[in-house]
Amino acid sequence: MTKRHGYALLAAVIAMIVAISGAIYVGVAADDGTGGTRNATADNRAPRDSAAPASAGTWVGTWSASPAGAEPGTETNGMAGRSLRNVVHTDVGGTEARITLSNLYGQQPLNITHASIAVAAAENDAAAVADTMHRLTFSSSTTVIVPAGAQIMSDAVRVRIPRDSDVLVTTYSPTPSGPVTYHPHARQISYAAQGDRTEDVTATAYTEQTPHWRYLTALDVLSAESVGTVVALGDSITDGITSTEGANHRWTDVLADRLRTAAGSGDLPRYSVVNQGISGNQVLAEGLGRPADNPSGLNRLERDVLGRTNVKAVVIDLGVNDILRNQGEVDPRAVTDGLREMVRRAHARGLRVVGAPLMPFGGHRGYSRSRDAVRRAVNAEIRAGKVYDAVVDFDEALRDPYDPRRLRADYDSGDHLHPSDKGYERMAEVFDLGDLKGAAPAEL
Repeated sequence: MTKRHGYALLAAVIAMIVAISGAIYVGVAADDGTGGTRNATADNRAPRDSAAPASAGTWVGTWSASPAGAEPGTETNGMAGRSLRNVVHTDVGGTEARITLSNLYGQQPLNITHASIAVAAAENDAAAVADTMHRLTFSSSTTVIVPAGAQIMSDAVRVRIPRDSDVLVTTYSPTPSGPVTYHPHARQISYAAQGDRTEDVTATAYTEQTPHWRYLTALDVLSAESVGTVVALGDSITDGITSTEGANHRWTDVLADRLRTAAGSGDLPRYSVVNQGISGNQVLAEGLGRPADNPSGLNRLERDVLGRTNVKAVVIDLGVNDILRNQGEVDPRAVTDGLREMVRRAHARGLRVVGAPLMPFGGHRGYSRSRDAVRRAVNAEIRAGKVYDAVVDFDEALRDPYDPRRLRADYDSGDHLHPSDKGYERMAEVFDLGDLKGAAPAEL
């Protein structure tokens, strides 16, 4: 096959991926204009503490995680008869909150009869601050049925959510629901209890621990601290797979800290940061199944970036798995063309796009000179300004100056691919916060 025919085939493949991604949630109702969808069946009247938004502020994402697949072992019963208490860490605070639940990988309806939100009494703890415990509703109802393949956003509830703190979101389903939609590498311990313990403020019943987030995919707040959301789209490096569990040491956590500290200084943007990293994620290829496990960056862009609340900018760090997870040598142009397509679609929504050259992986089991040559070719296009609006050079910041094919030893987690906590911190430190400012250009 000639190069000319090869690029024509690549263009056709990308076009097909874009078409498929536009139909990820077939049968899901239209967006409500706030980044979520209302698409489920609900019963029962709202309790007294559920109310329409009344406070001043802007709806932004304070936490999010991408649904990545179906949790093994839950194929038949799901989590029937258990209360699932997800522990998530906020970026900015707010006076009201709402959540998004996903049954994307479910094969039958998910019947949620009880859901709650509360501020955690302490970090990495299942106990709640008693006066922050609130029941959640869905279209003014206390129960909701989320169809297979769908998602649902809760009503807003008045509750003061502090910045940089742990929040508990608990759901209870009494009936089997099939595979549980989950995010496997949370780097955060969450909990489960037998029976309906949804509004239990103690941790006594929550004896089961899990390293996953289940069903919960977003927490939004009505905030006076932020005017928009930055989405980080990436693979295991963005997912923070080698960061210290429960310590919030992903590079996105440190970037969020920097933005909060800088808020109001100069003309730097007042943005929150949400993490949409999936370990093993690629620009082009994806897992098996319908919907696909670990969907490609092209496939999930609509869901995980454009579908988030009040998005202003996106940071993309993808491509290394396209090189490492394919047996044959990947054409670097295939990777950069895929990235450009993602940028084009983000621009169509007015988003600014910051991107990162791929970091070195010398010493990793997947390393070869030919694969490193592909990485360097991709990076050359990125650094030449031919892919993104702005570049944050994680590669230059973390590589060993004496052997640029490798991570610097103190930035290396030990597997020669993923950073250490110090490496993640360095990634956030080299980020020029000013690069997040401004609208997308008319043309890249």
